[in-house]
Amino acid sequence: MTRWANLVGDREKTAAVWRELETTKLYDAVAASPLFLLFGMSGSHLATELWAALKQTDISAIDALAAISLLRQAAAITLVVLLMTFLIARDPAKAKAKGLMPRLAAFGGTYVGVAIAFLPQQPIGLSLSLVSLLLMLAGAAFSVYSISHLGRSFSVMAEARQLVSDGPYARIRHPLYLGEAVSFLGLTLQHASPLAFAIFAVQIAFQLVRMKNEEAVLTGLFPEYRAYTLRTARLLPGVY
Repeated sequence: MTRWANLVGDREKTAAVWRELETTKLYDAVAASPLFLLFGMSGSHLATELWAALKQTDISAIDALAAISLLRQAAAITLVVLLMTFLIARDPAKAKAKGLMPRLAAFGGTYVGVAIAFLPQQPIGLSLSLVSLLLMLAGAAFSVYSISHLGRSFSVMAEARQLVSDGPYARIRHPLYLGEAVSFLGLTLQHASPLAFAIFAVQIAFQLVRMKNEEAVLTGLFPEYRAYTLRTARLLPGVY
């Protein structure tokens, strides 16, 4: 009986130590390392493509279509770098969704769309190239604006750190995802194909599930979050 009591006590101590470890920056950094690696791989791929394009481009005789293409690639790289920066600087999570499905939704919402960048680019003409650029720049700018307010509360998985309700979060609960969706739409237009649009649709579906998982975690941690949801839209004020 004494041995059993000691065993139970040891397990309880181990569980308590583990719960304490989960609140530390060290644990958060280790848990985020696979995400950081994947962001780095996608950013490296985009940077390699941009460098190759620059080497083949005569800057003194560059045309509008080539300039738009270079700016699109630079915008995508900038967004990836910002996401990596805030992934490193963020605070440890205070609460997180349990189970495998919320993690799969977060992973899919973050990385499925990146696959579009590995598809061959299509000749889409000057007008559609300009639309693509404007979407990517607008989405990236809005994402940067959102991240600047989210700051150290940035998450990839369904986690809660602080309740942010200023800036774009005053009217939209997930402005970062809105900015990302606009950017990914611009990226999809560059690779316009049935496969590219299918990937974009799957990525959006994952994001919608991800939003609901995050809202469940925030509701459980912050009593004021329910009232916040009543005065804000999930993505588009007056629409959704």
